[in-house]
Amino acid sequence: MRRTLPKEQRAGLFAWAALTALQLAWYAWLFPPQQMPLWLVLVITVVPLLLPLLAIRDARRALLWVGILSLFYFCHGIAEAWSSPTERWLALIEVALTLLLIGTLGAGVRRKSRS
Repeated sequence: MRRTLPKEQRAGLFAWAALTALQLAWYAWLFPPQQMPLWLVLVITVVPLLLPLLAIRDARRALLWVGILSLFYFCHGIAEAWSSPTERWLALIEVALTLLLIGTLGAGVRRKSRS
C-alpha cells in the first residue's frame, strides 16, 4: 500500500522542482551567461539541485539535502536582487522558493509531546 506524502513534503518537492526549473530558464533561456560557457553555469547551478535525487526514495532525506543546498541559492538570490535590476524578479522568485523550501523543512518537524 502506497501512502501519500504530507502536504509539507509535497510543497517542498514542488519548491525543489520549481527552483530547478527556474535555474534552467534563467540561465539557458532568459539571461544566458555572457562571460562563461553555458554548460559550466548549468553545472554550477543545476547539478547540485539534482544530487538529492539519489535519496528520493526517502522524501524527507532528499528534502533535507535540498534544504541545506538551498542556502546557497538564497544567498545567490539576495545578491542578484541587490546587484542586477534586470534580473531582480528572477532573484526574488529564487528567494521565495528557497524560503518555501526551508519553511517546509521546519513545518515537517514533529515535537515530542510532554507526557
